[in-house]
Amino acid sequence: MSSGFNTDVKVGEHIFHVQTEDRGPNHPIIDTVVYQNGRILHRRASNYEQDADAVPFSAEELRRRVEEQHRAVIEAIRSGALDAEIASAEAATQAGRPSGIQVQLLNPGSWLSAGKVSLELEVSRKADRQPQVGAAVRALIEGALDGGSHSGTSDNQGRVRIHFPLPPLGKGDLALVIQAQVDASKDEIRFAMRTRGKNPTDGAAQ
Repeated sequence: MSSGFNTDVKVGEHIFHVQTEDRGPNHPIIDTVVYQNGRILHRRASNYEQDADAVPFSAEELRRRVEEQHRAVIEAIRSGALDAEIASAEAATQAGRPSGIQVQLLNPGSWLSAGKVSLELEVSRKADRQPQVGAAVRALIEGALDGGSHSGTSDNQGRVRIHFPLPPLGKGDLALVIQAQVDASKDEIRFAMRTRGKNPTDGAAQ
């Protein structure tokens, strides 16, 4: 791990430990885990593989992103945004099984081509790694000028296909964001992007 942050967050009578780490060049993922008494209650991962060789993608910029994600999860805990997920995880842990769902991008190296986004996704249950049927999945480009999202529902194999044209991109930080939800269980993955050239409408993930 090349950089990381650790923070204890007290909410009422509960204390949560938030740990965020960069998994390094061989595994370009910013990983945040929320623990309580050693139990994992929430996890958020952001893949920055497409930016790993960018110039200037400095150590300072990576550290900024790690800290930004760390602070975002802390704020989600304090604001109550994670209350339902944490309660579900606590109940499942007490029952002796892991909880929640996991969404995975099956084509991370080819999801963007010729100005079109084609996402091959799979949603599974953490408890038994079996397909999750009927999960609501949505995808969006964070930082795009139109701000729209696109959605689908997982089939009997837990698979979802979402296709849409790449929208005009802004000049700031950009990310492909994929979210899945069924009942109170949620998961989210993020893939960092950057624009190419000065015209936002010509931007493309690299």
